[in-house]
Amino acid sequence: MVWYKLLISFILTVFLTLNSAYSSKPVKKNFNQFILEFSENKLSKKFDKTLIKSFVKNTKFIKRVVELDRSQPEFKLTLAEYLNKVVTKNRIKKAKRKYKENYKTLKEIEKHFNVQPRFIVALWGIETDFGRVTGFFPVVSSLATLVYDGRRGSYFEKELMHALNIIKGGHIKMENMKGSWAGAMGQCQFMPSSFIRYAIDWDKDKKKDIWNTKKDVFASASNYLKSVGWNHNQTWGRKVYFKNKKNVVKFKKWLELKKWSELGVLKDDKTDLPTVKIKARLIIPKNSKNSGYLVYNNFESILNWNRSNYFGIAVGTLSDHLLNQNLKVSSR
Repeated sequence: MVWYKLLISFILTVFLTLNSAYSSKPVKKNFNQFILEFSENKLSKKFDKTLIKSFVKNTKFIKRVVELDRSQPEFKLTLAEYLNKVVTKNRIKKAKRKYKENYKTLKEIEKHFNVQPRFIVALWGIETDFGRVTGFFPVVSSLATLVYDGRRGSYFEKELMHALNIIKGGHIKMENMKGSWAGAMGQCQFMPSSFIRYAIDWDKDKKKDIWNTKKDVFASASNYLKSVGWNHNQTWGRKVYFKNKKNVVKFKKWLELKKWSELGVLKDDKTDLPTVKIKARLIIPKNSKNSGYLVYNNFESILNWNRSNYFGIAVGTLSDHLLNQNLKVSSR
């Protein structure tokens, strides 16, 4: 029976070892404790007591934010399906109306930043349906929740500090700072870091108000694009047709339009490409047989905003519907 006693002793030892290891594992702080310690360790030397008190009082854990961060849906739409959803006839009609309504302001801002108004209106429309859908999550609580969750804690901690600096600067009150679950804010959906870099107080009221003031929204979006290399003398790209997919699919680099023409690439209407000396790269969507998009440097600027070819093509496509919308600027 010695072997039996040894076996029991071994099992008991393993159990006690595992139990000890489990018991010694640090328990994650609850959210309220985390907020108090974060305020003491990270905020006390950078912000005044009033803001810190408001942060501690109003910052709540949002379970839905964690769920959305961990279960972002796989993008399964084709480009054609995506464009049918976001560049609808109704949105095109609305874009033209918004362009007309805000034309004077848009042209004034264009003179300063050299970004064509049609792209600003298109971005505005694709991002938030012209300011209609800007997000309802309290940004500070959302970002604090993501810091606490820890999956991308260091990134969201920087965004949280930027958000608090925006509040400190008097641009918006904490309770009014609403946005997406990940912290994108206002009618142009800037992350707090983008706000710090690019937001503009166009109407000179000492607030960079991308939530409610369209002048600030348009100027901030224009400043963003200009800062990441926008070229006023070019468009974004174009839809194209190619005679033989095998001739072009292997070319992943930037080529001049003349070279693309030699490879059998035509405009979407099957006429020749422009003869201007511009380099472009080719995007061929999945399931496409003989069509794609030649995109220019301005497309890369749009990708700085949102690194999705679908998003960039949607913005470009909507902007093309605003071509030839030059209206007279009233002198009144």
